[in-house]
Amino acid sequence: MFDRLLEMFTGPAPRLRGSRVDELQLAVAALLIEAARMDDGFDAAEQQAIRDVLARRFGLAPTETDRLLTAAEEAQDRSVGMYRHIRRVTDDYDADQRIELIEMLWEVAYADGRLDPQEDALVRRIAGLVHVSDQDRGAARKRVLARRATA
Repeated sequence: MFDRLLEMFTGPAPRLRGSRVDELQLAVAALLIEAARMDDGFDAAEQQAIRDVLARRFGLAPTETDRLLTAAEEAQDRSVGMYRHIRRVTDDYDADQRIELIEMLWEVAYADGRLDPQEDALVRRIAGLVHVSDQDRGAARKRVLARRATA
């Protein structure tokens, strides 16, 4: 019911052009974009990080990844909040997949080489909303930092 009310104000969720949108993929991509925009910038490194994690997570070809990213940007531009995306993730993802989402968010947050306090706060907030413990959130962050140190 809340989703229907939300659609009255924001309109239906955008669809991928030329393809049926996967609502779960769209929700994840929109959350990643939200994380990238938290520091008032959405630079090329963050865009590439989002492309990389989406392609890897969902097995998408580059053109599919770009269409998903465009649809997610449109969804975020029209969105009044993250509720719809958070709900999709909590409804459809198991605990391990939600931890993987948090790891993806850390990858985007660190894509520009630094962690902005607002990005950190958003990842913490999303982790709480999708029922990822502080311990699992911290472990996901350490895995991302370890990969960045060896890259």
